[in-house]
Amino acid sequence: MKSESAADHRPRADGGHDLASLGTPAFRLYILRHARAAWTQPGQSDFDRALDDEGFAEAEVIAEEAADQGYRPDVIFSSTAVRCHQTAEPFHRTMSEELPIAYVDSLYSGTVDTYAELAFAERQEKAVMIVGHNPMIEEFFFRLVGKAMAETAAPFGYPTAGLAIVDFDKRPTEADYSGACLAGFMAPNRVT
Repeated sequence: MKSESAADHRPRADGGHDLASLGTPAFRLYILRHARAAWTQPGQSDFDRALDDEGFAEAEVIAEEAADQGYRPDVIFSSTAVRCHQTAEPFHRTMSEELPIAYVDSLYSGTVDTYAELAFAERQEKAVMIVGHNPMIEEFFFRLVGKAMAETAAPFGYPTAGLAIVDFDKRPTEADYSGACLAGFMAPNRVT
């Protein structure tokens, strides 16, 4: 497991401090790319691709590591694609059977703006997880934390089962989600 905390990163470009060292953030966003999926079989749609054996292991490992580090979203929004369902479920089992998961069609083929609208919609929850797909996950991550920080955290691109923990010192909105601070990033190690 590759895991980095806020202490591993420099201060934000806007001069802010690492939020993780300042206590509970005003809002926390977890950005999770689905775990490794099997190749599409003849006659199968991309939407119906399931995780392969390594993907199932990645999903379990990342959920357990997140729980061990005390990370817990208040709600999970997942793409309706099979591989995202299968990636989100271990969080439900590991963290709490009470943890709500909403499956959202627009996360399958939506834009980065779709991801932002869902993540930052007005709601009572202060910790939201988005489970989705590349390239949107990576583009969303870059937009939030900036190119330099994103490339430091994920130098070879946003990995499958990669989980970014992004904190905000003020409640973000769909129109203004500036001030993001990367509080942590983790991804299962790969054997190549």
